[in-house]
Amino acid sequence: MLGNFQQSQLRIAVPGDYDLIRDSLLNSNHLKKWLIPQTLSSDVPEKLITGSKFTSTLGLVTIKHHVEIADDNCLRMILKQGIDGYHEWLWGDGWVQSRLEGISLLPLNLGQTFSLLKLRLFLMSQTKEQDKKAGA
Repeated sequence: MLGNFQQSQLRIAVPGDYDLIRDSLLNSNHLKKWLIPQTLSSDVPEKLITGSKFTSTLGLVTIKHHVEIADDNCLRMILKQGIDGYHEWLWGDGWVQSRLEGISLLPLNLGQTFSLLKLRLFLMSQTKEQDKKAGA
């Protein structure tokens, strides 16, 4: 694999409770909404579970994902091709943490920061939608 070894770990405060954050990370329909411009292959399962395999694309770069762990507070994926390494997500009420490590030509820290900001915006919109439904 060509590229540089890179590692990054970021933790941010996000709106929403534990269940909303978990669903945003494990439900592929939610992932497709906030991961833009990254796209997921059509074979991605509706819910990510341990053993799931799928491909994502970012421009001309293809990344193969193998879900190593998918449980109530952790998602860990082994990455191959465009990134050789792993991506791990941990979460709880009002926070999410992302740890990314691998060899790639892509600027992993920049992509990771962008993904976390997109997730935060998505969770803000979902929280507002929940508040409207609760108020109606």
